[in-house]
Amino acid sequence: MQTGTAGTGGTTGAGAAGAGDTAGVAGSAVGAGAALAIGTGGAGGVGGGGRRRRTLLAALVAVAVAFPISAAASAEAPAPAPVTFAEDAAPQVRYAANRANLAEAARMAQEGDRTGRAARLRTMEAAGAAQFLAFDGRGKGRAVEVFGELETTDRVAVLVPGSDTTLDTYERFRAGAIALQERLQAGHPHSAVVAWLGYDTPGTVSTTVLTAARADVAATELAPFLDRLGAMAAPGARLSLLCHSYGSVVCARTTTGPAVSDVALFGSPGTGASAARDLPTGARVWAGRGSGDWVADVPHVRLGGLGFGTDPVDPAFGARAFTTGGAGHSDYLKPGTESLESLAAIVVGTTPASEAGHA
Repeated sequence: MQTGTAGTGGTTGAGAAGAGDTAGVAGSAVGAGAALAIGTGGAGGVGGGGRRRRTLLAALVAVAVAFPISAAASAEAPAPAPVTFAEDAAPQVRYAANRANLAEAARMAQEGDRTGRAARLRTMEAAGAAQFLAFDGRGKGRAVEVFGELETTDRVAVLVPGSDTTLDTYERFRAGAIALQERLQAGHPHSAVVAWLGYDTPGTVSTTVLTAARADVAATELAPFLDRLGAMAAPGARLSLLCHSYGSVVCARTTTGPAVSDVALFGSPGTGASAARDLPTGARVWAGRGSGDWVADVPHVRLGGLGFGTDPVDPAFGARAFTTGGAGHSDYLKPGTESLESLAAIVVGTTPASEAGHA
């Protein structure tokens, strides 16, 4: 599936963020239980020998496979093909065309008796004020939404969500983007936030969330999008990638150019890399995890292509630490939280007060 947005790095379907969205996917007990089936004792819980590793891994896969079977039978909502754009199409042109496409998708969903999807799409229209650089209402859906005046901004935060972020859960993702934009605007008016739902996220409870397959595909879409985004913003604008949960796996595989100054990983299950220096970016790499985030109990191991290895908040990984207070897996971008303050400081380019002694 192709979003058809040539000027925004249109995405190609591969078949995954905070085990939920960046705004905060509900770190569900079921999702956590599947992730923890390997053992809740951290990496040490897997070190009891080959037989124990194989047994626990088999349990994890069995749980992950059990839930998607019924979900696969649900009918997809009808929707028009996405709009295609010339390479140099201005943001305002894209916004107008995608609003019209979104309205048509809502109409088709309503007529197709998908009233829930239709209602969510009408909410996304934001009374005709929404700014989508890309939109595809087919299947799980894709959406790239801008909050702020992109053409005049010198600070752009790109939010990359994790598992279970779709058009049907988009409002949670959007809520986080809005909270971040409001916080940024309070201290730095020339800022914008881009909510990048530009890939097929895996289900929180599925085998796909345990591997980097979807992240690899997503990274090939995110990298060119970032290049195009830099060209749409004000000259010299600085971009920051804020990557939640499985979204951190996506960001860890995304090659970034000089316009990207910072990559922040939060609620991350790991990246597949053993150290920050191994990521394909010259940007500063940050990592944070709230004390209430269940992902802390996910073993940071890799077994036969499953799992993502080193914990990004481990000092040995080499990322800059930022504090997140008591944030749960779904709380990092909630208004008034320490995690939101830290992420806003990273975007603006001021050192978070929580960063301790990093050169």
